[in-house]
Amino acid sequence: MKQRGVIAAGHPETARAAAQILEDGGNAFDAVLAGLCTACIAEPVLASLGGGGFLMARPAGRDPVVYDFFPQTPLKPLGAAEIDLHPVLADFGTAQQEFHVGMGAIATPGMVKGLFRVHRDLASLPMTRIVEHAAGLAREGCPVNAMQASILEIVAPIFTANAACRAAFGSSVRSGRPMTADEDLVLPDFADTLEALCREGEVLFYRGGLAEKLVADCRSGGGQLTRADLERYEVALRTPLNVAVNGARVMTNPPPSAGGILIAFGLQLLRGTGLAKLGFGSAAYLERLATAMALTNKARVESELRMAAAGASQAILSPEFVAAYRAQILGKPTAMRGTTQISVIDGGGNAASLTVTNGEGATYILPGTGIMMNNMLGEEDINPQGFYRWPSDTRLCSMMAPSLVLHGSGGVEALGSGGSKRIRTALLQVLLHRLEEGVPLEDSVNRPRIHLEDQLLSVEPGFAEAELAGLAEHFPEIERWEAPNMFFGGTHCVLFDPATGRFEGAGDPRRGGVAVVV
Repeated sequence: MKQRGVIAAGHPETARAAAQILEDGGNAFDAVLAGLCTACIAEPVLASLGGGGFLMARPAGRDPVVYDFFPQTPLKPLGAAEIDLHPVLADFGTAQQEFHVGMGAIATPGMVKGLFRVHRDLASLPMTRIVEHAAGLAREGCPVNAMQASILEIVAPIFTANAACRAAFGSSVRSGRPMTADEDLVLPDFADTLEALCREGEVLFYRGGLAEKLVADCRSGGGQLTRADLERYEVALRTPLNVAVNGARVMTNPPPSAGGILIAFGLQLLRGTGLAKLGFGSAAYLERLATAMALTNKARVESELRMAAAGASQAILSPEFVAAYRAQILGKPTAMRGTTQISVIDGGGNAASLTVTNGEGATYILPGTGIMMNNMLGEEDINPQGFYRWPSDTRLCSMMAPSLVLHGSGGVEALGSGGSKRIRTALLQVLLHRLEEGVPLEDSVNRPRIHLEDQLLSVEPGFAEAELAGLAEHFPEIERWEAPNMFFGGTHCVLFDPATGRFEGAGDPRRGGVAVVV
């Protein structure tokens, strides 16, 4: 039997929903939208209709395009005294991190607009079929797996913050705590909302009854969204950033988001440097990779970028990237929080790479919907001068970088990652393994990773101690992780090879990833 396609995602139910669509004759875009709806119940911290994201879409025979439906800052920010915005502490075991939540943290969500725009432009099946698996799962119950239980535990102060959150996500065996593994998450309101959206369309969320309720609650509860914010929101279509690497073309998320251009920067820095010849895991290999990460970090600051342009990096940094970075990234508010990825390629040549986020959640569930709203305005990254000072009516910048690789042979790969600041380094390493070193897909995903941030080099297990000792001469601050960890991203990847007619997928085990060939 001819294969219909391949999916890689962060949860078995997410992948199952997409696979069922392909089995029914749907295309990659039908499948990725079904996966998205299902991720909202199967991966509830990472995906929500109250958040936003990006889809890199390559319809068969057409040029790729990026659908940007990321959250937007409100038109009129309120003063500090008027806003419901407060800190909570998330417990990561070895460390704690402060997040800011409340009604005042909600940015204008784009997920529902994105869902319907992609459906109108690219899908082949009715929306009722797209949401079917998600609605059934929400009504009957989705078992919480170990990965999602651990994520819920990390953000427990958010998902147990009030009666509505506890009613939706609270444990039946641990009073006041979030659900544990193997408990069933049942959200009948979410199932009803999906079905109502099928009947009424996106207008329900942006101009209808749901919009009225959200705006009223913001007005009375210290939120900043108005009817104008919801009514004016539009999905943006963007031309992907296009980078040549060893006969292939990497298509990734363009400005105003930062992740794609920083990945392109890293690929350009390392092109022609003989990285593969150094041997993966050697001190020289790791030193060169970490140095590229350090230079890329510098490129995020305009003054440092200008200094770098006068030095050795000028030879391998094209003016195109410098101009795009200066004009469209610097000064943009950047959001970097919990994310999930769905990658799909179908037998008709369509390819979809979708990355979505809800931040950590605002602690506000839109009544009667089961939808946790985002807390993107609670990001410290978008408030460098303090909260309440972000630029108004501005699309938030993101590290999210759903990508495609188009090979000269006609082969195609779709990939992306969750992981906040680690998105770009996770994808950079997987792309280097694939395109510079020729490593098989699954091995490229599973290889141990490094990440450099603020002089601290984080290292997964799997590298020889002698090589790390040699690396310490150049990077003295090294943090050795005891096991592979979701900190280092979750790169869910799929490919199609026309020479063999073979589909292949790899779900990143760091984030519970699964791959299914249909």
